[in-house]
Amino acid sequence: MTQQKCGMVAVIGAPNAGKSTLVNQLVGQKVAITSAKAQTTRARMLGIALHDDVQMILVDTPGIFAPKRRLDRAMVSAAWEGAESADAVLLLVDPIKQRRHELEPLLEALAGRPEKKILVLNKVDRAKKEPLLALAQELTAKVDFAEVFFVSALTGDGVPEMKAALAASMPEGVWMYPEDQVSDASERLLAAEITREQLYKQLHEELPYDSAVRPEQYKTRPDGSLEIHQQIVVARDNQRAIVLGKGGSRIKAIGEAARKELSEVLGVKVHLFLHVKVLENWSEDKEVFEEMGLDWVR
Repeated sequence: MTQQKCGMVAVIGAPNAGKSTLVNQLVGQKVAITSAKAQTTRARMLGIALHDDVQMILVDTPGIFAPKRRLDRAMVSAAWEGAESADAVLLLVDPIKQRRHELEPLLEALAGRPEKKILVLNKVDRAKKEPLLALAQELTAKVDFAEVFFVSALTGDGVPEMKAALAASMPEGVWMYPEDQVSDASERLLAAEITREQLYKQLHEELPYDSAVRPEQYKTRPDGSLEIHQQIVVARDNQRAIVLGKGGSRIKAIGEAARKELSEVLGVKVHLFLHVKVLENWSEDKEVFEEMGLDWVR
C-alpha cells in the first residue's frame, strides 16, 4: 500500500484573480463561491482536493488588500492565517488585469516567507503568449518561486498538471478528512454563502458590501428534506427596500435561485426562508462576524 500524503495549500492573489474558480477546479465541484464582484470570499472556505493517495486542503483565502474597515481587516487576517501553516503557497495572477497595486505588496510579503511558493498565471486561454512569458520572468525575479504554471481556471486548461505537481510536493501524513467530505465549511455556512452569492448576483449594482447573510435555523424534517432559515442583514432602511423589491419580488427571486442551487449542492429538497433585518452597524458586531465564520479583529 502506498503511503498517504496530506498537506495544506494556501491560495492567494489579488481580488478577482480567479481563486475561487481555481479551487473549484482542483476540488472537482463547487465549494468556494464565485462571483464577478471582488471580495466575495469572507470566511476561509476550504476545499479538499484528492489526487491518488494525496489529500490537499486548499485554504481559499480572501483577496489580500489594504484593509479599511473592520470587516476588511478580519478578511485579511483570515487570509494570512491561512498562509501560515501551509505546505505550499500558491500565488494566482491574472495577467490581463494585473492589479499591480494589489500584486506588489503580495510579492513583497511572499518574498520573505519560508513556504514552498508556486506561481500560477491564470487566463492562459485569453492572454497573449509573449507578454505572459515576460510577466512570468519578471515575477520569478522578485520571488523565489519553486514552480510556475500557466492555467485557465475557467476552462481547466493546465489544471491537472498543476494538481499532480502540487500533490507530489505534499508531505507524508494521514488524511485529515474522510474521503467523502469534500469541504469542511459547515453546511450552514455554505448555505449562507450561496444565498449571499445570489444577493450579489441580483443586486450588485444597488447593494454594495453592506449586506451579510446570517444562518439562523438549519434542521432536517422527518421526510429528509432540509429547512433553512436565514437573515439578510443590511445597514439601512432603503437597502431593506431594495432587497425586498416591489411586493417582495426581489427577495423571492433570490430565495428561489439560492434554494435551487442548495438542493443541487446538498442533494436533498430544501425549504429556504429568508427575512431582511436592518442593523445599522452590523459590520462592527462581533456576533455577526463569528456567525459568518470570521475571527473578530480589533
